Amino acid sequence: MAPSATDDSAPMHLPAASKALSVNASVLYGPRDLRLERRTIEEPGVGELQIAVHTTGICGSDVSYYKKFANGDLCACMPLSLGHESSGTVVALGPQVTGFSLGDRVALEVGIPCGTCGICRKGRYNLCKRMRFRSSAKSVPHFQGTLQERINHPAVWCHKLPDSISFDAAALLEPLSVAIHAVNRAQPTPGSSALVLGAGAVGLLTAAMARQSGCSTVTIADVDQGRVDFAIAKGFATHGYVVPRPLHTSSSCSSIFSGSSSSSGTSTPVDGVMTPASTLSMQSQFEHAKALAADMLSLTSSRNPLLVPADDNDEDDGVDVTFECTGKEVCMHTSLYATRPGGRVIMVGMGTPVQTLPMSVAHLREIDILGIFRYANTYATGIRLLCARGSVLPGLDDMVTHRFKGLANAHQAFELASRTVDDEGNLVLKVVIEA
Repeated sequence: MAPSATDDSAPMHLPAASKALSVNASVLYGPRDLRLERRTIEEPGVGELQIAVHTTGICGSDVSYYKKFANGDLCACMPLSLGHESSGTVVALGPQVTGFSLGDRVALEVGIPCGTCGICRKGRYNLCKRMRFRSSAKSVPHFQGTLQERINHPAVWCHKLPDSISFDAAALLEPLSVAIHAVNRAQPTPGSSALVLGAGAVGLLTAAMARQSGCSTVTIADVDQGRVDFAIAKGFATHGYVVPRPLHTSSSCSSIFSGSSSSSGTSTPVDGVMTPASTLSMQSQFEHAKALAADMLSLTSSRNPLLVPADDNDEDDGVDVTFECTGKEVCMHTSLYATRPGGRVIMVGMGTPVQTLPMSVAHLREIDILGIFRYANTYATGIRLLCARGSVLPGLDDMVTHRFKGLANAHQAFELASRTVDDEGNLVLKVVIEA
């Protein structure tokens, strides 16, 4: 029986005083208005861990928020800490947490679904309407990102790491998860051929996962020679294609057909740059995309020109699966023309929200167009792949090209992440911040 409220003999239990801490946080207040400030963090709540964040990778969506205080249709309406590719160390355990100890190294899965809706119960929690994702402006109040010295995070979304996985590689488990999810949706069969458009971090990892899944040829295409060279040299792809630059209007430095200069490494202005392609008729753009696709396919074509006439339209021309990792309209055009009849186009990159596409190409050739949104049930797979002996995946640590220590240097890190090469002409691929 519970003690009576009037029972004088029952001891009085007062709540323990909260041991709040003051930590540094990098907070965005507007376009390029990044400030270092102090925040108070309480002890972890029920089912939570307190994580000392060690490494956070800068993602393309982070760069978009940094430049425009928006990412696509999502506009921030209050101060926002960025960062969602992160790893760290457990420094405090909340009530009812089991399976973790102080000092455990963890990778953070930063999307928190409701866990109770029909979508969540089916295991596709990435599509949960009540999902709260760190560093995203979709939920209000915004779910603050990981560019803080410490955060409290649900233990169920913290993944313990073996000693063989570095903090850098653990942070890159987040974009690797996107790649795993994309390939899971594509379901390539052994011996398939694949094309990846865009050689940023997600494109590279998608190419690597396509190879790991059994694709015999994986071609990666980008406007940046350095990124394509990196992809081939490090084994992310089997073939590389450098796309001619002056053909697109773009505000992204990390995507194919970027308008940025490879010599200066400067990024395209936020509003884009008007180039000849923007004045082309839609039919002309389709014809250009078709020619570009044919050029890419020629790298791996097994057709013998002595046996097959050049004007013979091979019914099986094209790759089995194309991963479009840029979100750009012109790249979707190219994807459709580059995919064989009965093949699949996987929309990985999120960019232009409304696009005009040559849909008859997909209709008449029965090309499946599949979208992906983030990932679900991928972290355990990613950790197993990174722990596997032998060359299952290329080294993720090699993708980290620049490192900034301390949140006070976040501004410089974001400026560099907006470029494709640094002041010395070195490739910029993945920039990380160590809190």
